[in-house]
Amino acid sequence: MSELALTLIRLGFLTLLWVFVLVTVLALRRDLRMPADARPASRPGRQPRPPKPARQPKPPKASRGSRGKGTKLVVIEGPLLGAVIPLEESQITIGRAPDSTLVIDDDYASSRHARIYPAEGVWIVEDLGSTNGTWIDRTRITSPTVLAVGAPLRVGRTTLQVQK
Repeated sequence: MSELALTLIRLGFLTLLWVFVLVTVLALRRDLRMPADARPASRPGRQPRPPKPARQPKPPKASRGSRGKGTKLVVIEGPLLGAVIPLEESQITIGRAPDSTLVIDDDYASSRHARIYPAEGVWIVEDLGSTNGTWIDRTRITSPTVLAVGAPLRVGRTTLQVQK
Protein backbone atom coordinates (compact mmCIF):
# COMPACT_ATOMS: atom_id res chain seq x y z
CA MET A 1 0.00 0.00 0.00
CA SER A 2 1.37 3.40 -0.91
CA GLU A 3 2.19 6.13 1.59
CA LEU A 4 -0.49 8.39 0.08
CA ALA A 5 -3.26 5.76 0.42
CA LEU A 6 -2.32 5.08 4.05
CA THR A 7 -2.38 8.80 4.87
CA LEU A 8 -5.80 9.20 3.19
CA ILE A 9 -7.21 6.26 5.17
CA ARG A 10 -5.90 7.78 8.42
CA LEU A 11 -7.43 11.19 7.59
CA GLY A 12 -10.75 9.54 6.65
CA PHE A 13 -10.84 7.61 9.93
CA LEU A 14 -9.98 10.78 11.89
CA THR A 15 -12.75 12.68 10.07
CA LEU A 16 -15.31 9.96 10.85
CA LEU A 17 -14.26 10.00 14.50
CA TRP A 18 -14.73 13.78 14.76
CA VAL A 19 -18.10 13.60 13.01
CA PHE A 20 -19.23 11.00 15.54
CA VAL A 21 -18.07 13.17 18.48
CA LEU A 22 -19.79 16.26 17.03
CA VAL A 23 -23.10 14.43 16.44
CA THR A 24 -23.00 13.02 19.99
CA VAL A 25 -22.34 16.45 21.55
CA LEU A 26 -25.13 18.07 19.52
CA ALA A 27 -27.61 15.35 20.53
CA LEU A 28 -26.70 15.70 24.20
CA ARG A 29 -26.96 19.49 23.98
CA ARG A 30 -30.42 19.24 22.36
CA ASP A 31 -31.66 16.75 24.98
CA LEU A 32 -30.41 18.84 27.88
CA ARG A 33 -32.09 22.00 26.59
CA MET A 34 -35.43 20.36 25.79
CA PRO A 35 -37.86 20.02 28.73
CA ALA A 36 -38.78 16.43 29.62
CA ASP A 37 -42.47 16.84 28.75
CA ALA A 38 -41.62 18.16 25.24
CA ARG A 39 -39.34 15.24 24.31
CA PRO A 40 -40.64 13.01 21.54
CA ALA A 41 -42.18 9.65 22.38
CA SER A 42 -40.01 6.58 21.97
CA ARG A 43 -42.13 5.27 19.07
CA PRO A 44 -43.63 7.47 16.35
CA GLY A 45 -47.39 7.90 16.63
CA ARG A 46 -47.44 6.89 20.27
CA GLN A 47 -48.44 9.40 22.91
CA PRO A 48 -46.40 9.47 26.12
CA ARG A 49 -48.24 8.26 29.19
CA PRO A 50 -49.25 10.92 31.66
CA PRO A 51 -47.47 10.54 35.01
CA LYS A 52 -49.36 8.65 37.67
CA PRO A 53 -50.44 10.73 40.66
CA ALA A 54 -48.29 10.19 43.71
CA ARG A 55 -49.86 7.80 46.19
CA GLN A 56 -49.50 8.47 49.85
CA PRO A 57 -48.23 5.31 51.51
CA LYS A 58 -50.41 3.71 54.11
CA PRO A 59 -48.79 4.34 57.48
CA PRO A 60 -47.51 1.19 59.16
CA LYS A 61 -49.10 0.05 62.38
CA ALA A 62 -47.30 0.80 65.59
CA SER A 63 -45.62 -2.04 67.42
CA ARG A 64 -46.28 -2.62 71.10
CA GLY A 65 -42.99 -1.09 72.19
CA SER A 66 -43.49 2.18 70.30
CA ARG A 67 -46.96 3.20 71.45
CA GLY A 68 -45.82 6.47 73.07
CA LYS A 69 -45.42 9.52 70.87
CA GLY A 70 -42.29 11.58 71.37
CA THR A 71 -42.34 15.34 71.75
CA LYS A 72 -38.89 16.31 70.53
CA LEU A 73 -36.23 15.25 68.03
CA VAL A 74 -32.72 15.45 69.50
CA VAL A 75 -29.40 15.26 67.64
CA ILE A 76 -27.31 12.79 69.68
CA GLU A 77 -24.32 12.48 67.34
CA GLY A 78 -22.80 14.62 64.61
CA PRO A 79 -21.98 18.27 63.95
CA LEU A 80 -25.32 19.53 65.33
CA LEU A 81 -24.91 17.63 68.61
CA GLY A 82 -27.47 18.79 71.18
CA ALA A 83 -29.86 20.46 68.72
CA VAL A 84 -33.51 19.95 69.70
CA ILE A 85 -36.47 20.22 67.33
CA PRO A 86 -39.92 20.20 68.94
CA LEU A 87 -42.24 17.69 67.26
CA GLU A 88 -45.64 19.16 66.55
CA GLU A 89 -48.33 18.03 64.13
CA SER A 90 -46.40 19.08 61.01
CA GLN A 91 -43.77 17.10 59.14
CA ILE A 92 -40.03 17.52 59.66
CA THR A 93 -37.77 17.44 56.60
CA ILE A 94 -34.10 16.54 56.91
CA GLY A 95 -31.41 17.26 54.34
CA ARG A 96 -28.86 19.70 52.96
CA ALA A 97 -31.45 21.94 51.26
CA PRO A 98 -31.76 25.36 52.93
CA ASP A 99 -35.55 24.99 53.21
CA SER A 100 -35.31 21.76 55.23
CA THR A 101 -36.50 21.84 58.83
CA LEU A 102 -33.19 20.29 59.95
CA VAL A 103 -30.38 21.42 57.65
CA ILE A 104 -27.47 18.97 57.76
CA ASP A 105 -24.22 20.20 56.20
CA ASP A 106 -22.86 16.75 55.43
CA ASP A 107 -21.46 15.22 52.24
CA TYR A 108 -23.28 11.95 53.04
CA ALA A 109 -26.73 13.58 53.28
CA SER A 110 -28.88 14.31 50.23
CA SER A 111 -30.60 17.64 49.61
CA ARG A 112 -33.95 16.08 50.44
CA HIS A 113 -32.88 13.10 52.51
CA ALA A 114 -35.78 12.07 54.76
CA ARG A 115 -38.98 13.26 56.35
CA ILE A 116 -40.67 12.53 59.65
CA TYR A 117 -44.42 12.93 59.96
CA PRO A 118 -47.14 12.02 62.49
CA ALA A 119 -49.67 9.27 61.76
CA GLU A 120 -52.07 7.50 64.11
CA GLY A 121 -50.30 8.53 67.30
CA VAL A 122 -46.74 7.63 66.19
CA TRP A 123 -43.96 9.22 64.17
CA ILE A 124 -43.21 7.79 60.72
CA VAL A 125 -39.84 8.24 59.01
CA GLU A 126 -39.56 8.00 55.23
CA ASP A 127 -36.44 8.04 53.08
CA LEU A 128 -36.89 10.45 50.17
CA GLY A 129 -34.71 8.56 47.70
CA SER A 130 -31.40 9.50 49.29
CA THR A 131 -28.14 8.16 47.91
CA ASN A 132 -26.68 6.84 51.16
CA GLY A 133 -29.95 5.81 52.80
CA THR A 134 -31.69 6.47 56.09
CA TRP A 135 -31.02 4.03 58.92
CA ILE A 136 -32.92 3.08 62.09
CA ASP A 137 -30.53 1.24 64.40
CA ARG A 138 -28.55 -0.83 61.86
CA THR A 139 -31.40 -1.33 59.39
CA ARG A 140 -31.73 0.68 56.20
CA ILE A 141 -35.34 1.75 55.69
CA THR A 142 -36.91 1.33 52.26
CA SER A 143 -40.51 2.25 53.05
CA PRO A 144 -42.25 4.46 55.61
CA THR A 145 -41.35 3.04 59.01
CA VAL A 146 -42.49 3.74 62.57
CA LEU A 147 -39.83 5.66 64.47
CA ALA A 148 -39.98 4.37 68.03
CA VAL A 149 -39.12 6.62 70.93
CA GLY A 150 -35.41 6.19 71.72
CA ALA A 151 -34.47 4.44 68.46
CA PRO A 152 -31.41 6.01 66.79
CA LEU A 153 -32.12 7.47 63.34
CA ARG A 154 -29.00 7.98 61.21
CA VAL A 155 -28.88 10.44 58.31
CA GLY A 156 -25.36 10.74 56.90
CA ARG A 157 -23.03 11.31 59.86
CA THR A 158 -25.81 12.66 62.06
CA THR A 159 -27.74 10.49 64.50
CA LEU A 160 -31.14 11.65 65.77
CA GLN A 161 -33.49 10.30 68.41
CA VAL A 162 -37.15 10.91 69.24
CA GLN A 163 -37.54 11.58 72.96
CA LYS A 164 -40.51 12.24 75.21
